[in-house]
Amino acid sequence: MIRVYLLQGWYIVTYALGIYHLNLFIAFLSPKVDPSLMEDSDDGPSLPTKQNEEFRPFIRRLPEFKFWHSATKGILVAMVCTFFEAFNVPVFWPILVMYFIMLFCITMKRQIKHMVKYRYIPFTHGKRKYKGKEDMGKTFAS
Repeated sequence: MIRVYLLQGWYIVTYALGIYHLNLFIAFLSPKVDPSLMEDSDDGPSLPTKQNEEFRPFIRRLPEFKFWHSATKGILVAMVCTFFEAFNVPVFWPILVMYFIMLFCITMKRQIKHMVKYRYIPFTHGKRKYKGKEDMGKTFAS
């Protein structure tokens, strides 16, 4: 981002990198087995819809390590592209920014609706706490 800002060019490369990162993020948020595809068939695993159903952990379509690895490779490829004048296509960059923001909002709205409809949450909310027996307050000295 700093290189593109300082050089005042290569906006298409930055836009392509943003779209690539958005696709990676959507894959990172999506379950490995899409529940909408499993809706009609009764065979195979599905996400629990009732409290008494078996808990199945959330398995991502794109694991976290592969997400970061692919994102880093994308940044490196984009950085290399900024060294070649052929990728410096003249465009009015505010239009690209507005289009990317619209695309991001529409895509995330669709993804969040999918998450709500099929009741899966791709993030954990901390460590689960278990309650043990109540401490009676008595101590025994040995």
